[in-house]
Amino acid sequence: MWEAFKDFIFWVIEALHSVFGDWGLAIIIITLIFRAAITPLMYKQSKSSYQMRKIQPLINQIKERFADDPVRQNQETQKLYAEAKFNPLAGCVPMLIQMPIFIALFQVLREMADRVSDTSNYMFYNIVPDLTQSPSGAWEIGGSVFIPYVILLAIFALCTFIPTLLTMNQQDPSQKNQTLIMVVIMSIMMIWIGWSSPAGVLLFWGASSLLAIAQQQISLHIVKKKDEEAEIPAYVIENSKINVDRKVRKKRSSKKR
Repeated sequence: MWEAFKDFIFWVIEALHSVFGDWGLAIIIITLIFRAAITPLMYKQSKSSYQMRKIQPLINQIKERFADDPVRQNQETQKLYAEAKFNPLAGCVPMLIQMPIFIALFQVLREMADRVSDTSNYMFYNIVPDLTQSPSGAWEIGGSVFIPYVILLAIFALCTFIPTLLTMNQQDPSQKNQTLIMVVIMSIMMIWIGWSSPAGVLLFWGASSLLAIAQQQISLHIVKKKDEEAEIPAYVIENSKINVDRKVRKKRSSKKR
């Protein structure tokens, strides 16, 4: 079943190549199709992340207030989730759904050297001469051949964590330092992984990451706009509080007997 799914993906890429005459362009187009298909999932994921950031200060207050009572802490957290209509699993489900497609595309592109009979034409126009070649292989050839591969490798490493960097401004200073360290370590790991990966995989990953960043920013903009429109103006809340206070403080008139 899995192999049949991978064969279908290769058939789509091959069909796109026959139409546009370029393997690299075919990879970018199937990446566009993939990203367009999961747009609703990306929106739900962005919405969940935005909601989590909004209630995070309240969650921190609950943790501090009930630090010695884990049971009460969990109860209050669940109560907060219910009041905010927030599902902590909502951000994970879209990722789990898209992962099989992403993995299948990744594996197909790694196997392209075995699937394509003539790899001499397996290129991205004249920019990347051989999409089956890895940066490490291009390094051994040397010269100007290595330049496009190292550019793909840099895009591959950086774009994966740009979404994390974009959210750093909304974090506490202590969290920012931890996030920055994590990004540096993971970027080094991605460079190590990409060093021996075919250029076709790097092209797919880079294009997919750039499109994911655009989807995330657009989705967040839409979510924020809807949230601002749905919020009750501050003066209405204040007036409501004043009215409630008046009702609480108002004493009942005592009847004379």
